[in-house]
Amino acid sequence: MTIAIILYFLLAFFLMGKLLIYGIRPTKTLAWLLAIFTVPIGGMLFYFVLGRNRRKNKFYTLKKTKAIAEYYEKVEAYYSTLDNDKNTTIPKAIKTHIKLAKLITKGSKFTPTLGNALLPLKNGAATFKAIFQALEHAEKFIHLQYYIFEDGDLAEKFKSILIQKARTGVEIRFLYDALGSRSLSKTYINSLKKEGIEVYVFLPMTFGHLLSSVNYRNHRKIVIVDGRIGFTGGINVSDKYVIGDPVLGNWYDMHLQLKGTIVNSLQAVFAMDWSFASGTDNLLSTKYILKHTAPGQSIAQIVASGPDSDFSSVQQLYFSIINNAKDYVYITNPYIIPGEAILEAMQVAAMSGVDIRLLLSTNSDSFLVKWNVRAYFEDLLEAGVKIYLYPDGFLHSKVIISDDALTSIGTANLDIRSFEQNYEVNTLIYDSKITIDLKQDFLKDCNKSSPMNYKQHLKRPKTDRLKEGLAKVFSPVL
Repeated sequence: MTIAIILYFLLAFFLMGKLLIYGIRPTKTLAWLLAIFTVPIGGMLFYFVLGRNRRKNKFYTLKKTKAIAEYYEKVEAYYSTLDNDKNTTIPKAIKTHIKLAKLITKGSKFTPTLGNALLPLKNGAATFKAIFQALEHAEKFIHLQYYIFEDGDLAEKFKSILIQKARTGVEIRFLYDALGSRSLSKTYINSLKKEGIEVYVFLPMTFGHLLSSVNYRNHRKIVIVDGRIGFTGGINVSDKYVIGDPVLGNWYDMHLQLKGTIVNSLQAVFAMDWSFASGTDNLLSTKYILKHTAPGQSIAQIVASGPDSDFSSVQQLYFSIINNAKDYVYITNPYIIPGEAILEAMQVAAMSGVDIRLLLSTNSDSFLVKWNVRAYFEDLLEAGVKIYLYPDGFLHSKVIISDDALTSIGTANLDIRSFEQNYEVNTLIYDSKITIDLKQDFLKDCNKSSPMNYKQHLKRPKTDRLKEGLAKVFSPVL
């Protein structure tokens, strides 16, 4: 027993050293120190699962292949052009938002790309129609990546097309998250592998790695066909996106179809995830990066981040859009658990006269999430942020639009998990037409929704306040 106690305190002091050296925020560091020293065994276990700073202890370090080295050189060169105020080759849309473009280029390593054709896909039916059509026309390769991929009619449709294409010689790679797709059957996976389709799982929850990986998930949804067309956004492969949910009703979501040079950036995100999951570097080459003509007029920039990124680029994206808005910021997101920085940004913007509106569902797919989100309503409403509760079904879209100029569509929620613990990817669009179109949709949805009133919200029952307080304790892990 004495030896066990000595070993426990040695480990506790070792973890204390790691927290003091690699801790991010003093309050968070103090909380973990208290847990480790006051909750025997349990405090340490929770730390190993939830507490480690992955930005300092990375899962994955990208191998510096020749292609990657050349790419980083181009990124640095482009960043230098953004620093030149007199550069006449920079499009007006980028010059207007030069700080944001520089921020994402520096933090996420993706530059804005010109001449893209971008099509927002509203809800599951439109999204899967477009994806299946693209898959059926594949000639060279198909790359698929999903957080949730569930057995069902949609999965069977995917399988049918993928097997057909594999038999014609199309290269197919399929990557899925171990936790999000935990219900995907081995029979389904084996049927793909049998046809020569490469399948890998991201961060498998094996016994030896469970504590270190279970809290860090790949939340990305990516489809790339021949390098010429890509898809990303909030929609997973689940039948509830087309037939609804018996409890929540219809699921509403936003996806994005991409054509043009922006597809190369999305391919790079997939290639890095594939390299991590498969242990092979075959996609970190120029073979899968195409030279595109300009199929459209849109300027766009991929924003990718994860727990081992140098910076939380998605959080920086949201913060920058809110902080620099002049007229309005409209946000549709199911999980608004903003943390201190984003909360402060929204409050400051609203109090400065910027029209900040949040649109989310009345219902939620999680009891804890519902009350955690509501825990922030009072502070937001007091500052003048307008909150609308959509009554029908479940809004799962992750969209932010601002000033008739900027749109972000992606996989990232507005919560601590997406900022710190998940691998996410958004597309930042510098396009007035797309933004204005989505603005009109947003305002229509607001007209269908119930606006919250600050004074009435203050009168909510104390039981609701208790639920909010208890749920907020779990905000770092939701």
